Amino acid sequence: GKKDGQLMPIPKGDVPLATYHVDHLGPLESTSKQYRHIFAVIDAFTKVSWLYPTKSTSTAEVIKKLELQKSTFGNPMQIICDRGSAFTSHDFEEYCQKEDIRLHRVTTGLPRANGQIERLNRTILAVLSKLSIDEPTKWYKHVSDVQLAINSTYQRSINMSPFELLTGVKMKLSTPNLRYLVQEEMQKNFMDDRDSKRRAAKEQLLKVQEENRAGYNLRRRVATKYNLGDLVAIKKIQLSPKLKPKFAGPYKVINVKGNDTYDVEAADDIEGPTRTSTCAEYMKPWVGQPRRQSSQHGRVVGTKDGKACGASGSTEWVAAGRRQSI
Repeated sequence: GKKDGQLMPIPKGDVPLATYHVDHLGPLESTSKQYRHIFAVIDAFTKVSWLYPTKSTSTAEVIKKLELQKSTFGNPMQIICDRGSAFTSHDFEEYCQKEDIRLHRVTTGLPRANGQIERLNRTILAVLSKLSIDEPTKWYKHVSDVQLAINSTYQRSINMSPFELLTGVKMKLSTPNLRYLVQEEMQKNFMDDRDSKRRAAKEQLLKVQEENRAGYNLRRRVATKYNLGDLVAIKKIQLSPKLKPKFAGPYKVINVKGNDTYDVEAADDIEGPTRTSTCAEYMKPWVGQPRRQSSQHGRVVGTKDGKACGASGSTEWVAAGRRQSI
């Protein structure tokens, strides 16, 4: 069946700069300035991002960057973060209390709970890798350009760019090619997420199908197999009076298809379709010889040329051990 646990979005309000998602990226290639990580901040409502190269993941550096944020934008109402040591320390809790910031730590092992920053991280790392491919230790020089490109790029979730949602105007960029690079990475991440969800959905469908098959087969037996040329009786699908026979025949198997299905055609002049498709569930082996029965006394009086015949013209066949009047 389905996995336990539904997606429960964290309430974030409907105004900019009220909720920050924060996280560390790295460690990255060591630089001459000893930068090893990026401290990433994203506004939950507008998706505006701020990227800060840092030398460590310490609480002191996190607070230093948040103070830098405060000098321009003030404090958020809440911060959503993982359970890294920088965010679980006593100093960070004290800082949030002093600044009147509500702290929300996501559950360990549930990256989807901080999904916005996780998706941003993938884009940042992919773009930085391409920009610094010739000088991997100079990646920090491209961080500000990546931040500009991310904030000026259209995002499907808000139907505009983050900068436009925050300020009401479009950002003017001198390096539009970088924006296209960010767009390409965001589209790739979207496609990867979609493909991952489709693979998970396919696995779930196959699992449910197998459960349904196993449950259904508990009440069934292996179907009788028929070969080309076999004579069979087939069940009448249309409703008929109770006293009328439920099976018609004889029919001859003319095509063996998959999953216990067959094409058959009438082997005699009988009531019913001359050619049809059916399945083993609605078929029975044609057993015995055709016999003639008197319409007055119900007794067999003989056969001729393989067909039962009598004065009354009434014909009786035996199918699967049961008499079927045609």
